[in-house]
Order: sequence, then C-alpha cells, then structure tokens
Amino acid sequence: MRAKTPKESLTVLTDLVLPGETNYLDNLFGGELLARMDRACSIAARRHSRRIVVTASVNHVAFTKSVPVGSVVTVEAKVSRAFKSSMEVYVDVWIEDRQSGEKTQVNEGIYTFVAVDETNKPVPIPQITPETELEKKRYDGALRRKQLSLVLAGKMEPKDATELKALFV
Repeated sequence: MRAKTPKESLTVLTDLVLPGETNYLDNLFGGELLARMDRACSIAARRHSRRIVVTASVNHVAFTKSVPVGSVVTVEAKVSRAFKSSMEVYVDVWIEDRQSGEKTQVNEGIYTFVAVDETNKPVPIPQITPETELEKKRYDGALRRKQLSLVLAGKMEPKDATELKALFV
C-alpha cells in the first residue's frame, strides 16, 4: 500500500453563517461548528483511506474566537498521521473579514477516525509521509496524543508509552 501525503486528503469546506445557525448573541452555535468540522474530517479520512470511516473520538477542540452571523467560514481538514486502521485528522477553522478578506483562525480540532469494511471491522490504511514543517510537527505529535489517549483509557500501561516518557525523562 502506497504511503500518501497529508495534502492528498485536504478537504476545504466554505460556507456562510446564517441566522438560524446562531445563538442569542448572533454567533454560530458551537455544535453547528463541530458538525461542520466532523464532516470535513470525515471526508479527509475517506480521501486518505478510500474506505468507509467512522468517528472514533474528538480529541481536542479549541474555540478561540466567536463566529458572527454573516461570516464566511472555511474549515480545512487533512490527515496528520495514519496508524494501522485509525487516523488522526487535524482541522483548522477560519473566518474572513467582510471588508478586507483577511483570514483569522477561530478554531482548531483533532479528530480520530477508523477505516472499516462493510461489516464495520477495522481495515488497514496507507501510512502518511508529511512534507511541510507543520505537517511534520503534527505527525510527530500524533503518536504522543494517541499514547496519552490509550493510557487515560486504560488500554496502555504508562510504562509502555515510549513517546510520552521521552517528554519527561
């Protein structure tokens, strides 16, 4: 199976925030933004694996700025690392200034997807070869994040989390 680059999974969704998608402060509902992020990540994971994919976890979400009604929102997702059947997908969310067109990052997230067959059994997927410095940074961090999740879930002994131990020893 040929390794792929993160850019091969790049998914960009751009949309307008409508009044029915906002709260009392006229800002986009967090749940609405999460749904958009999940859709973009799902498409990126499918592009990478060319298989059915399911969301396994939302590992991190940071809401750093509100998204006002009328905003143009761009959600960019791409696979940051692939494991045996699971893959980490990193997602960045941007809004455009209405006047200047300048983009501001308002959110980011890290999702985990698993590629499955028609009977919902995990299947092997291609590995990732990062190219840019940011892709390499996210790729390296993905193993630490996975090990931390496994330790916290009781599925890995802390002594076996080699990448985590390297941070503290």
